[in-house]
Amino acid sequence: MARNLVLSGGPFHDFDATSAALTEVLAEVGVESEITEDIVGALSEPSEVQLITVNALRWLMNADRFADLRDRWSFRLPAQARTTLLDHLDRGGGLLCMHSASLCFDDWQGWSRVLGACWDWSKSYHPPLGWTGVRVHGEHPVVEGLRDFDLVDEVYSDLDVLPDVRPLASAAGQPLMWARPVRRGRVFYDALGHDTRSYGNEIHRALLQRAALWLLKRPVTVTD
Repeated sequence: MARNLVLSGGPFHDFDATSAALTEVLAEVGVESEITEDIVGALSEPSEVQLITVNALRWLMNADRFADLRDRWSFRLPAQARTTLLDHLDRGGGLLCMHSASLCFDDWQGWSRVLGACWDWSKSYHPPLGWTGVRVHGEHPVVEGLRDFDLVDEVYSDLDVLPDVRPLASAAGQPLMWARPVRRGRVFYDALGHDTRSYGNEIHRALLQRAALWLLKRPVTVTD
């Protein structure tokens, strides 16, 4: 089985539940996951896994409205952790980034170039959690043959997205998913996944399983 390190934890989300749900989805395609909230410790030495997943919300929290949370949750990504992530990609590893990963690691300018986008506190937002229609785009193996679908989630909106990003799924005109090569590895971002209802959707589960196979450079099964 392929090994997956899930970097989890943070405020405003039930990351224990969503990380567990995600590992269940990936286990169905032969991915064995380890979940940790010790992001610094997990990335303090070279990675030996084939896949790293970021399902977390850890950032500087500089805004005044986060002052009461800052002592517990404010986060800086150390230089060694950055090196571990980049070396993982240099070795051809995969990086799966979920939902609030676009808000993470804002002390590292290089993170947005890896992910393909970042949250901009001056303009980015999301409508209230609720039903949304997701439109699937293109002929990439992760989405080929899959139909549009509806689910309960948050639609991250007005992210700063790099010009070379080609969305594979969108909602209300906002790009939600994309796949991109980075160094010798691969990165997949999925802006969905606020809570476990998102992981219960059949099409979303299929997308994530295909994404994992693509990140691992394994054949992606295409179904009607």
